[in-house]
Amino acid sequence: MLGYAVAFWVAHHIASEWGGRGFYSLLYPAAGFRMALLWRRGPRLLPGLVIAEILVQCTTGVIDLRSPEWAIHLTGVIRPPLAYGLVVLLVRHVAGRAHTSMSVAPMPLGLASVGAPIAAALAALPWSLLRPDLTGVSGLRDVVTSLTGFVVGDLLGVLLLTPPLLWLAEFLSGTASRPEKPRTSAVIEAVGVLATSIGTEILLAKIGLGTPHTPVLLAVAWIGLRSGRTASWLAIAVVAAIVLPRTAMPMRMDERLALHMSLASIMVVGYLAGSFADAQARARGDLERRDRLLFQAERLKTLRAMSVAVIHEISQPLSTLAIEAKHLHEITVSADPEIATTAALIDRKAAALSTLVRRLRRFGGRAVDEPTPLPLAALIDTVAALAHPEAKSRGVTLTIETVDPDLVVLAQEVELAQAIVNLVRNAVQARGNGQVSLGVTSEDGKARIVVTNRSRPDRSPQPGMGIGVLVARAIVEAHGGSLTRTSDDTGETRATILLPLLGETE
Repeated sequence: MLGYAVAFWVAHHIASEWGGRGFYSLLYPAAGFRMALLWRRGPRLLPGLVIAEILVQCTTGVIDLRSPEWAIHLTGVIRPPLAYGLVVLLVRHVAGRAHTSMSVAPMPLGLASVGAPIAAALAALPWSLLRPDLTGVSGLRDVVTSLTGFVVGDLLGVLLLTPPLLWLAEFLSGTASRPEKPRTSAVIEAVGVLATSIGTEILLAKIGLGTPHTPVLLAVAWIGLRSGRTASWLAIAVVAAIVLPRTAMPMRMDERLALHMSLASIMVVGYLAGSFADAQARARGDLERRDRLLFQAERLKTLRAMSVAVIHEISQPLSTLAIEAKHLHEITVSADPEIATTAALIDRKAAALSTLVRRLRRFGGRAVDEPTPLPLAALIDTVAALAHPEAKSRGVTLTIETVDPDLVVLAQEVELAQAIVNLVRNAVQARGNGQVSLGVTSEDGKARIVVTNRSRPDRSPQPGMGIGVLVARAIVEAHGGSLTRTSDDTGETRATILLPLLGETE
């Protein structure tokens, strides 16, 4: 909050270069810091953010506690961050429930970046009409002009600063994805299109046809649709670097407002176009991954049929062998020590192999397709038997905590075991020579199953398609639960499953 207060104060001071008496600033960088913090940390930081802005505005004299109008000015300072927080909350809520390309990242951020300044200006509209003296303007025309400057200034501040600030935060936290190296042809195309549009505007201005900004708007939109959000933002930054130094110099307010409105239009169209292109690319990637998942499911279906046939053929002879091995062990107890030891070894191996085949037969068969009361202790034993061999082969220590035998869920055993095994395998495969723990607790009538990956930071993760997590999440949600994955600054990753305990479902 202290860092935000300092950044807000500096950005608020910079905004005075594009301000005017009685008008909001036509470039308000502080709005970019506000949106970046709310989007990064969530609306839960809204109270602290509001307090920081109030302190800054008290320091700069916007709020004068000795003035009789101090409460009204305080309300005016609280209103914009509150509107931003509500828009961020609304966009995240709608995006979480929607199933269209508009809900695929980074499209929600683009919608919030455009919607928040508009919402803040609309929230200021009643006060501007009832108390125009608060902003030093009078008359409907000046009020509308003032609010237009509000929207334009916030739009420019948000679209210029929020994207790089969010990327910088992800980079510093180590969660930023490595940008792909752009194709040379794409770079040449983007530079050529933008340079041509700027040259067209200059040419039209020289021959006395004014300075229409349509060519640049179309160029930035084309770059965004072709190359994505990063390319469109870079094009926007180039255009802003040309326009903003010019508008910082003394000029008529209507001319400055017209230029900034054109710049805001270019930014909004370009940024939304780039966000839409990235969202479409991500959606196509998800579809391709789901196609691969379907192909893998078909292969697993065939493998299941083959394994059931093989297990059926060997289960009865193996059971007979286990019975005979046990009998051999019993009758050789008093025999020669070497014979007795060998018979005991054969008995143990045959029993372990018979148990394994029975477990595989249950996984491959259809007798357990219906949900039944399932003790979590038995479920974790099954998971341990399936996961321990792979963990041992990879040199990973798999620690499984003791499970309360009274914890029971209503579940399909094979599917739920598959979900937990997928998470454990992901943790084991993520880093070599690490530690993985599996624990089960209860809280608020729910079973909490946690897979923790304590990995060594000097090993790089192995690539994967993420199908195991997709399957696990689908299984858990089908059982009325939820699956979340979190990572902290120490590199520890937790996959947490919450399931309703039997008796709590009602």
